[in-house]
Amino acid sequence: MTDTEERAKTSSEDGKRLFTPAGKPKRRPDAIADLMKDFIRSQGLQPGDRLPQERDLMDRFKAAKGTVREAMKALETQGLIFTRSGPGGGAFVAAPSARHAMELLSTHFFFNPPTLSNIYAIRKALEPEVAASLSGRVSAQQLALLERTIRLYDHPPVDPDEQYRQRVAELDFHSQLAQFCPNPLLGFLCGLMHNLLRDLPLARQIYADPAPSSREEGLSYQYRLMAALKDGRTEDARAIAAEHMAFAEAYMLARAGTIG
Repeated sequence: MTDTEERAKTSSEDGKRLFTPAGKPKRRPDAIADLMKDFIRSQGLQPGDRLPQERDLMDRFKAAKGTVREAMKALETQGLIFTRSGPGGGAFVAAPSARHAMELLSTHFFFNPPTLSNIYAIRKALEPEVAASLSGRVSAQQLALLERTIRLYDHPPVDPDEQYRQRVAELDFHSQLAQFCPNPLLGFLCGLMHNLLRDLPLARQIYADPAPSSREEGLSYQYRLMAALKDGRTEDARAIAAEHMAFAEAYMLARAGTIG
């Protein structure tokens, strides 16, 4: 194996690594980025607050200009800071958005996307817990939002474009539940699964497939789930969500078999 091939292999393996092993030093810019995060926390800085000037950061972290700039660029990519040029410009603390985090994580799977089975394995495990956590806790406003979403697909589509929009709206229903979830980590993980489905080429093909869909069955599950949530029937909500996920997986895999 040539040096170039060895470096490419090492880079590929590093790209798949989920953590930095103990004892392996971080790149200097990455270490500076971590120190910047510690600084933001320790100083109690909030979104919109100004960060120290570049020279001050160089002195504070004993780092070269290029290292500090690379660290700041990493934090900007992560959505933790933003920069503004011109009078009054500089670097400021940003409010990281869930959407930005979803986009970054989805990009991680760009060249090696998960399978439908991968995604539904997670959905089957987590979404019943989302439903259980919301039992008796959804507000009238949240229920109204879910009902408005359902109205987008509670009727037969008039054309393929509407059919596709309806299928995506069915997924939006579950994303809304994830957003309402009182456990933000649980909700975020479910939302990530939904975004991966939206981006998955095979799922898009299924959503665009003119063959009869599972719309009526899906609606039945969703109406039953909303009733259980409203009434505070926790175990019913968990069971209905579990049945719905098992049904959705079976449908998607069956359609994938006909398309593939």
